[in-house]
Amino acid sequence: MERNEAVSVHQATGMLGELRATIGLAMVGQAEVVEQVLVALVASGHVLVEGVPGLGKTLLVRALAQALSLDHARVQFTPDMMPSDITGHAVLDPQTRELRVVRGPVFTHVLLADEINRAPAKTQSALLEVMQEYQVTLEGQTLKLPKPFMVLATQNPVETEGTYPLPEAQLDRFLFKIEIGYPSAAEEVAVVVRATADQAGDELPLADVTPCLDRQSLAQLQQLCARQQVDAQVVDYAVRLVRATRDHSGLAVGSGSRGALALVRGGRAVALLDGRSFVTPDDVRRVLRPSLRHRVALTPDALLEGRSANDLLAEIADAVAAPRI
Repeated sequence: MERNEAVSVHQATGMLGELRATIGLAMVGQAEVVEQVLVALVASGHVLVEGVPGLGKTLLVRALAQALSLDHARVQFTPDMMPSDITGHAVLDPQTRELRVVRGPVFTHVLLADEINRAPAKTQSALLEVMQEYQVTLEGQTLKLPKPFMVLATQNPVETEGTYPLPEAQLDRFLFKIEIGYPSAAEEVAVVVRATADQAGDELPLADVTPCLDRQSLAQLQQLCARQQVDAQVVDYAVRLVRATRDHSGLAVGSGSRGALALVRGGRAVALLDGRSFVTPDDVRRVLRPSLRHRVALTPDALLEGRSANDLLAEIADAVAAPRI
């Protein structure tokens, strides 16, 4: 395939299947989690992966970054991290006596923000302009980030000691919030075997992960995703789902309009993964939970009853009628 040749839906599905298989060389199980990350990648969105320690969050994002032939950087968030540690800073050049801008780790294609909720809110908020506007302002200069650009952030649940809840404004910038749970017994056995075979330490098993998608190919996939056909009834369905979150008795705060945008963008990417050029209501439902779970807030009564955002979103999905197209 020539570099300037457009990618067809069939070719795109094959490329994404190869990327999924490559990630699978390092990541055992968690098929739904891997699919949701790929959906966000094709939809040009940022991802927040949440789960308790030791479930493979960092392994997943490292495997994705390694499978993409793109520049990537990793930032380990800590309580003493400053915003300039992420975006960059200015230093005085002793020879020219002029300020010189030193670019931070955000100037890359894939940024791995590990344990993002271990940093205080001021540092977390430094990513807001980066994630939304794809630029950084340093010493009055506006510096554009390279494209494509994606933030893959991991966090431990906020109940874990020593963590800080992310600001609502920053949570809304993530296209998806993906929850990674415990593996099945068989998957856990496979994880232990793979992580300990011929290994003496804790190094991540990434040796078999080789780049299979370059920058231009990814850009073509994202452009193709943006051209996926979305019927007006499907858009209306996404909007009705979002509006239903604002009236549900178990939700104190419903989703804003970015939730509907996430549903449509995610639905386009799901259709592309499935080899279709059009979006169905089922595609929208498949991304309902990762698109909206971080954009709603439960009422105190719902929390006392032990209900989760996933439970309430499932109720909404059952209550809102899907169009027949």
